[in-house]
Amino acid sequence: MSIHQLTCSNTKIRNGTRSIFWRLLARAWNSCADKVSDWPSVRLAVPAIGAAVEHVWEAFPEGLRRDVDSYLQGLTKVRRNRAGQRLRPAKPSTIHARRAELQAAARMAVKIGVPIEQLTSLAALLAPEVAERVLDAYWAQNGQKPKTFTINLAVRFLSIARYMKCLDEADLERLDETRAELEQYRDNGITEKNIAFLRQVLTPGLWDRVIMLPFQMMAQARAQVANAPVRAAVTAQLAVAIAILAFAPVRLANLTASRLDENLIKPGGPESNYWLVFPDYDVKNRLKLEHRLNEQVTRLINEYVHDFRPVLLRRRNDDWLFPGQHKGAKGKTSFSGQITERILKATGLRMTAHQFRHAAGALILWERPGEFELVRQLLGHRRIETTMQAYVGLESIRSSDIYGKIVMGRLAEAAE
Repeated sequence: MSIHQLTCSNTKIRNGTRSIFWRLLARAWNSCADKVSDWPSVRLAVPAIGAAVEHVWEAFPEGLRRDVDSYLQGLTKVRRNRAGQRLRPAKPSTIHARRAELQAAARMAVKIGVPIEQLTSLAALLAPEVAERVLDAYWAQNGQKPKTFTINLAVRFLSIARYMKCLDEADLERLDETRAELEQYRDNGITEKNIAFLRQVLTPGLWDRVIMLPFQMMAQARAQVANAPVRAAVTAQLAVAIAILAFAPVRLANLTASRLDENLIKPGGPESNYWLVFPDYDVKNRLKLEHRLNEQVTRLINEYVHDFRPVLLRRRNDDWLFPGQHKGAKGKTSFSGQITERILKATGLRMTAHQFRHAAGALILWERPGEFELVRQLLGHRRIETTMQAYVGLESIRSSDIYGKIVMGRLAEAAE
């Protein structure tokens, strides 16, 4: 077949067949360049053969699969990071996510032309010449700017290589350079979505409606208890959850895992206020948290624990503050969704349980500009830099408000 015939046949080629056509065309062209004396000397690049379908994980070399299993098995145990700090065993969901990431990365490597038989180990997959191509491929899918997944994957590659000790120092340094390059594109500070949320929080009167809501909901629960005891108990449960988040903005995982007499305690005796406490090993950042709850919230919790919680226990003998429908603690996803729904319906403000933490930081900095250390302590951040990056966008809002008051003060003086 001549080059002219091959070119004309392109109109009949579709989808996957097109790549085959271009490989044939390039090879035919290059063959003519070798054999025909007056043929142009320019050579065409032969496109790589991509994977027609994604390979099942069992099709990858045994060495790679064994290394991945070994790495994931290590995550199930107590281990230490580079700074020597003890790390808790990873949750099953985390291990599942790590497995999926590595399997996807291996499939991407094959998709972009790395021979599957070359991926004999984690060292082969994480080797800079392969890892960089994989990250580039993900970046190409993301568009002009790499997404957080791609940035995090670069971090993960480096972390795994260090943990498994499967690359030499030169390769680790090269992976670290790749990670640093991608890290420049990570969004720092408050996202636009959260900035919009905080504008609402800082709108006079709106946050007042949020902090009053738990007490209004408890009144509703009292009115419902005779005719709908379960519905009343759920309303009281949500009232207590919202009250705790408003006055002690802990993470949702800690809130749902709270136990009576362990995390929710009365150190001063039965008539004293509640304290919400979490030891360092139960907190994400490994920093213990302690919140002394005020009298109003203590009374709210007392009423819930004595009058409504027994209905939710359904004759079980659990110590969970927020018992689930069947056994154990209430699920995080359903609890968060119910909290969001109740607040939206009552106040018009759409917020998640986690956004109580953003609101807390914003409210402190609004009242006491620049006191990032106070926010760090309240939210349990390990590093002050984390706190400052999270709220860097808020400072300009507050400074504008302060400046506006200065200008209005000058106008008042000039009018006198």
